[in-house]
Amino acid sequence: MTRPVLALIAHDAKKEDLVLLVKAHKQELSGVDLVATRSTGQMIQARTELPVTLMQSGPLGGDQQIGALAAAGDVSAVIFLRDPLMSHPHEPDVSALLRVCDVHNIPLATNLASAEAVLHLLFKDPDAMGEHHVLAQFLSDKAAVHA
Repeated sequence: MTRPVLALIAHDAKKEDLVLLVKAHKQELSGVDLVATRSTGQMIQARTELPVTLMQSGPLGGDQQIGALAAAGDVSAVIFLRDPLMSHPHEPDVSALLRVCDVHNIPLATNLASAEAVLHLLFKDPDAMGEHHVLAQFLSDKAAVHA
């Protein structure tokens, strides 16, 4: 079984929250391949000692690099702690990443509450992260009942 890949991104005002989330789940995340935008990943590495594959920083194309991984099916889930109260010059890149996650049905968290839910799913039911999504099974079961 291949290890799941979790992408981690955070706007500046949310980086500390993401580091605290990773620290809280450090043991479980040691069994996951982590990929992150540059400054976010460097902060996570320095503060948790977990290995992180570093992409470019978000404004320099890191969001797009993670989007490309997601489109290729190489990411199991994305946690992107966004700062909804600030405008960002690379907002089109952010929107493109969110769209790719939606198109490819990749679990995406944009706040701490949804991040906890994504991590719970990743740790408790990792098979749901692949092509055998829980939703697809639910819909199949519902269709069988009503057939």
